[in-house]
Amino acid sequence: MTKGILGRKIGMTQVFAENGELIPVTVIEAANNVVLQKKTIETDGYEAIQIGFEDKREKLSNKPEKGHVQKANTAPKRFVREFRSANPADYELGQEVKVSIFAEGDTVDVTGISKGKGFQGSIKRHGQSRGPMSHGSRYHRRPGSMGPVAPNRVFKGKLLPGRMGGEQVTVQNLTIVKVDVERNLLLVKGNVPGAKKALIKVKSAIKAK
Repeated sequence: MTKGILGRKIGMTQVFAENGELIPVTVIEAANNVVLQKKTIETDGYEAIQIGFEDKREKLSNKPEKGHVQKANTAPKRFVREFRSANPADYELGQEVKVSIFAEGDTVDVTGISKGKGFQGSIKRHGQSRGPMSHGSRYHRRPGSMGPVAPNRVFKGKLLPGRMGGEQVTVQNLTIVKVDVERNLLLVKGNVPGAKKALIKVKSAIKAK
């Protein structure tokens, strides 16, 4: 069964393993996740659970939203996301999903929106190589050839300068180093996409060995 939870990235720190190894970890706070809806093949054509995270003021939510969360007997939520591969039968409407669904050593996939970098050149954006910087070379950090002469146009998908970052990124097969149930914290080995306070989606790894 796939497990999933929503949280906010708090930042990075480091912890020592029992063997003395220093492990860099990202701290994710995943408080009060509530099951808002169970989607089944009969009613929706697919199976999923819908989870809400972080309460928002009544004033900021409209009537349909209030009616939707009322069925789960909870307050309107700021973030609502679905976990497709979760089995709806294992959950109850209005049930709280806590960090305790994960255990130390579990492998997870973490999804977030990467930091926006603005307009960047092809070297930074696509990792292309630069030209020689001396000996009269007039080719330094430009994109290079636009392709063959024959089609009289630049092919779609050509790696060029442009807006970089600010897109959904998933980092796969990260290990959970520690689960702090009292403070609703997950410590995940390595780094995850997004700035501090960004919304993070954590779910069981689909390619776990």
